[in-house]
Amino acid sequence: MVEIEIDPTLGPVLARTGDERAVLESFLDFHRGVLLRKLRGLSDVDASRRLVPSATTVAGLVKHLTTVEGNWFPGLLDPGPGETHRTTMEDALASFTLAEGDTVDSLAAAYERACARSREVAARFDLDHVVPQPQLGEVSLRWILVHMVEETARHAGHADILRELTDGTTGAL
Repeated sequence: MVEIEIDPTLGPVLARTGDERAVLESFLDFHRGVLLRKLRGLSDVDASRRLVPSATTVAGLVKHLTTVEGNWFPGLLDPGPGETHRTTMEDALASFTLAEGDTVDSLAAAYERACARSREVAARFDLDHVVPQPQLGEVSLRWILVHMVEETARHAGHADILRELTDGTTGAL
């Protein structure tokens, strides 16, 4: 057999023969990494610059996905004190809003912490674990993982476009 060298940042390629959970988690982690690569290297000003008619910014996308991580993993699977699953459009729109003091570094660190907490919580349950969800009735961890792959990949694509408009940088890596 010929040994093929694969870039270790391509988790989905490495998990190509893994079980369902390994594949889902590797795709989610890959897109989480893409989002962070789109943020890193930008100045605080560039990360928060509006380049499209909506209020969408690279920094705002990272802040939103930080909230989304907490909403779907600990917020549904293992809510701690003060952690609840938010379902309103107002909550979703507010999650993109930057606060004074939000920086590229602080947003990246918060997102990394949220992702680590999501991994920790998800690891305690099997894919068939089901929890109540206010809008959908109930959802499984499998569904949450697929939803988060979709949500994160979609917003990483938005960040890719915004980064290209900022400095011409494109691509997942």
